Amino acid sequence: MVKKIKPSKSIQKLQSFRKSIPSAEDLTFGIFENDKTSLARAITLIESTRSDNLEKANIVIEKCLSKKTNSIRIGITGIPGVGKSTFIEAFGKKLTSLGQKVAVLAVDPSSTQTKGSILGDKTRMQELVKDPNAFIRPSPSGISLGGVTRKTRETIILCEAAGYDVILIETVGVGQSETAVHSMVDFFLLLKLPGAGDELQGIKRGIIEMADAIVINKADGDNMKLARSATVEFSRALHLYPPKENGWTPKVLSCSALEQTGLEEIWQMVTGYIDESKNSNQFDLKRQEQNKNWLHQTLDEQLRKQFYQNKKIVAKLKSLEIDVINDKISPFRAAEILLQMHHK
Repeated sequence: MVKKIKPSKSIQKLQSFRKSIPSAEDLTFGIFENDKTSLARAITLIESTRSDNLEKANIVIEKCLSKKTNSIRIGITGIPGVGKSTFIEAFGKKLTSLGQKVAVLAVDPSSTQTKGSILGDKTRMQELVKDPNAFIRPSPSGISLGGVTRKTRETIILCEAAGYDVILIETVGVGQSETAVHSMVDFFLLLKLPGAGDELQGIKRGIIEMADAIVINKADGDNMKLARSATVEFSRALHLYPPKENGWTPKVLSCSALEQTGLEEIWQMVTGYIDESKNSNQFDLKRQEQNKNWLHQTLDEQLRKQFYQNKKIVAKLKSLEIDVINDKISPFRAAEILLQMHHK
């Protein structure tokens, strides 16, 4: 007869709370034990718009904030079709092979009409999702214009508390508006396609100016020559910009996520940047700036929520909308009336 091995107290506690509605303390315990189910449930909690979940979510976040980590936050952006998901899977697998624990926060575009989202990144990253040292969390972007979900910052904190060393944030890739991700990461990586005809766009201000590095993806097969040309053009363009606050000059590299080439060089570049930032104290200053931006974003969020939950304002808004449509009142005057009602 085979003797059953009694699970440890930690495992027993995890098994017990999985079957019930966990408290904030139970969720935090599970996160600290690097239990993926606990982490996923906690993220679902903080993404909830229900007011009765807010206090519990705040407790979990504050407890996780107290756990100090040495994580690296990397934002990865690029137009649809540039191969973000393929790159992230290949890059994530490379990092786990080097002993890193990787969390991927993949944001899927939400429909402006149905508000629905496909959330297909786990399907696209079939190999990485099976990696025990990786965690993938697809979330809908909702109404956010920043290319990131409303609770991305909080999710980062939870993943770090769960012991993930590298947090990869994949943004929607919809253009200039997604530069919001720049305010919450340590390293901002822009993916480009070889031969897309936009190499000289690098001289324009905008998202390229914010990039800490540009990576030409799909540098394989017939694209090799085009990738080399794109690398040269972007390198020339980036030299027109002043160095970053820590003296860093943005780099341009190429890779093939499909053939898994150039990935280790990209990681070496990222860690080199982080080392330089820490030596110049810019890393800590940037993290402090991230926290300040987080505060202001939360204030905007809460004020908007309170405004639209005011029943008197909602009722008045409908009549003012009709007046604005019929040119009976200007949008500015209508907004002023509503804001005065809110402040009373």
